[in-house]
Amino acid sequence: MKKTINLLKQHNELRTIDEELDIYLEIPHIAYAEVKKEDGGKAILFTNVIDKKTGTKFEEPVLMNVFGSYKRCELLFGRTIESVADEITKLLHMKPPAGIMEKISMASELFSLKNIFPKRLKGEGECQQIKYLDDEVDLYKMPVLTTWEQDGGPFITMGQVYTQSLDGAMVNLGMYRLQVYDKNHLGMHWQIHKDSSHFFDQYQKAGKKMPVSIAIGGNPLYTWCATAPLPYGVNELLMYGLITKTPAQLVKSLTTPLYIPKDVDYVIEGWVDPSELKIEGPFGDHTGYYTLEEPYPVMEVSAITMKKERTFLATVVGKPPLEDKYMGWATGKIFFPLLKTTTPDLLDYHMPENAGFHNLILAKMQPLYKGHAKQFMHAFWGAGQMSFVKHAIFVDENAPKLENYEAFATYVLDRFTPKSMFITEGILDALDHSSPETLVGGKLGIDATAANSVEAPQLLGDAELLEKVKELIPDVVDLHQFMRRTKNPITVIAVEKSKNVREYFDALLSLSPHMRIVVFVDAKKNDVRNAYMLVWRVTNNIDAGRDIFVSGLLVGVDGTNKNALDGFTREWPDDVDCTQEVVDNLKTKGVWDFDDTLFKKFQL
Repeated sequence: MKKTINLLKQHNELRTIDEELDIYLEIPHIAYAEVKKEDGGKAILFTNVIDKKTGTKFEEPVLMNVFGSYKRCELLFGRTIESVADEITKLLHMKPPAGIMEKISMASELFSLKNIFPKRLKGEGECQQIKYLDDEVDLYKMPVLTTWEQDGGPFITMGQVYTQSLDGAMVNLGMYRLQVYDKNHLGMHWQIHKDSSHFFDQYQKAGKKMPVSIAIGGNPLYTWCATAPLPYGVNELLMYGLITKTPAQLVKSLTTPLYIPKDVDYVIEGWVDPSELKIEGPFGDHTGYYTLEEPYPVMEVSAITMKKERTFLATVVGKPPLEDKYMGWATGKIFFPLLKTTTPDLLDYHMPENAGFHNLILAKMQPLYKGHAKQFMHAFWGAGQMSFVKHAIFVDENAPKLENYEAFATYVLDRFTPKSMFITEGILDALDHSSPETLVGGKLGIDATAANSVEAPQLLGDAELLEKVKELIPDVVDLHQFMRRTKNPITVIAVEKSKNVREYFDALLSLSPHMRIVVFVDAKKNDVRNAYMLVWRVTNNIDAGRDIFVSGLLVGVDGTNKNALDGFTREWPDDVDCTQEVVDNLKTKGVWDFDDTLFKKFQL
């Protein structure tokens, strides 16, 4: 962490705040705003950290937004992201050498791979310079942040969670939400599809306690590796060795059989009793909504160790854009070669951060036959973490760059007809709140690889169309049309909902000549002209099996919050919002330097 801080300083990528700030809301609010600045703002080092509730003043600083820009990502990787992807591609396509020179070249490459495997050391590491065992264990000795007002408590956001299978043959490094319940208990928010949860099932069936070691800090690449979507059973620390060309050096935990990197800043060790579950949450999450209370396993902490000179690494979650925008960019680039092994005709893919990544994927492919795009949809929805993607749009090789949203949207909308849509059902991320039931819901695929003959509507201006729509639907408050130059303009309608949106859609059928795609959102908390946040809202809020309607060429999308009017029986969570009192206090202290126009744009 010291090296990281010095590296960031050298490249003018670090902002240091010496003002006394609280771990409750204040520090997270500043980091939340910083990452929304142009190019991700700067990493922030908070040097004067307190807990006002207990009067505790912490020795260590808190470092946040460390991955929060493209530049910082590559600084931390020590090389270009593309070079890592190229190396994986080369390994996947390695062929038997044809001659002596190729044999020498391959031998050299294979010899270099010896450094990717983690190395277990004897003795203790720097991470074990300070030890707290048994009754000395106290999680409140660490500056664990409480991010949002409705959060169930403080939680560790950048924890490297090390686990192993029951027989010890497989190890896993993951990143999960870790709620601090009290001085020696943590909630383990590993969802049922995560590797650690698979290991947990083994211990549960055997009736044995499961060892867990959690590391914080050290080389930031350890933290990124914890998010890497590697196949089940593959040690994520192999990626550290592949990227740095040096093996991760590990030492054994004091009270569990697990090995952790010797140079991390903190280690929390303990055991999970598979017979004990406890309510975890609610917590504001990267969806921009609060995730609901659910029972999860509990870890009883048996030891806490740390460096004498340490830095607490943390991140913040909520509405986009966030630090995970940049971490996800690196992950997408690096693991593209692995995805191509399942879908070899895939040319490129992109997951926009304002759709929360798993809510929308844009993919470019080489279509070879009729129905090829639908085949890809099934492949995506059955491939590892891609199976949690809710909405997928496929284009052919002639489409513009996927990151050029304006050109991409134009290309898709000029080819779209209702028959381009494929709606099915599948598994969803546990954080998804919009489906009628947890973990399973509707999925939407759009095949824009074929150029359909589409007739453009007879456009009206926003004001004229709003007047006509209000005559049919008195609950309408505002309206705006996007992509008017395309053959399928998108009309966003804000309503004060008093009935099921399907009834609103049916009332609009007489206006079909003037519209093609109609998206309904709640008037409260939505700006019908803010495309960035509308993508966030709508992709979060819809279940394709329930919320998409078709009549002729007219397509309706219900992006409103669901309630009893929709037959929705689950609890609908609140948005994650900044606490205005905290923002005002930070302004008074002179540490809130975030533009009010951006505050409104990103609906903080």
